[in-house]
Amino acid sequence: MIRFLCDCMARLGAQVEEGIRGVGRVVLLFYEVLRWSVRGSPDRRVLVQQLSFIGVESLPVIITTGAFTGMVLAYSSYAELSGLGVGSWVGPLVAKGLTQQLAPTLAGIMLAGRVGCAMAAELGYMAVSEQIDALKTMGTNPVRYLVVPRVFAFTTMTPLLTGFAMLIGITGGIGLCVFVLGAEWHYMWNETQEWMYTYDFFRGMSKGLVFGLTTALICCYKGLNATGGAQGVGKATTEANVASCITILVANLFLTMLLGIWAPE
Repeated sequence: MIRFLCDCMARLGAQVEEGIRGVGRVVLLFYEVLRWSVRGSPDRRVLVQQLSFIGVESLPVIITTGAFTGMVLAYSSYAELSGLGVGSWVGPLVAKGLTQQLAPTLAGIMLAGRVGCAMAAELGYMAVSEQIDALKTMGTNPVRYLVVPRVFAFTTMTPLLTGFAMLIGITGGIGLCVFVLGAEWHYMWNETQEWMYTYDFFRGMSKGLVFGLTTALICCYKGLNATGGAQGVGKATTEANVASCITILVANLFLTMLLGIWAPE
């Protein structure tokens, strides 16, 4: 029994140590991205391609996520609040919940699954097929050519898509209450305007910025360090998705606490 517990502790310690090492390597990759960003602009062709892939092609996913999240939140809360005689509070409830928590978190997780996994798989295939080694042989730095455009595009588009998810979700939630559940548009809209502040949208988009940056770095790191052929690419893609989603959830807590301290009275 004691030996079993010792083995479990040893495995847990090894996993924690590897996790800390991984965080350090991602931080070093971030430093290298910053260094190459200062020295020159990213490759325009790759940047435009990534902006289109991350931003434009992700719109259907973001629209679906934001709209149905807002409608579900509105539907589940309308009956309870209407029973208390404050059905018009559904508007600010949906708006606050989406802007501060749900829209940035769910958009970040959806983008990690759609874009981050594709990014890790693409770079992982290039790593196992020795295309990255070929770039180094030709004197091209893979971080500058491959990572910088992806990190820049991901970091730029995630807060924009987060803001889009906020607006779609609020519109969908209030629209469901008004046109399906029979709520009064005037009272709900007035309550929403009264309780919403510009800082609420800033808080959500700030989270989107951080989530986009961390997800891009993690997925690029996992892809660049993939080994072992097709199986290694699959493993790197899975690890990138899991690590990105966990990072988003953990970072959401600390960002909520930090941004709450700075919130205007």
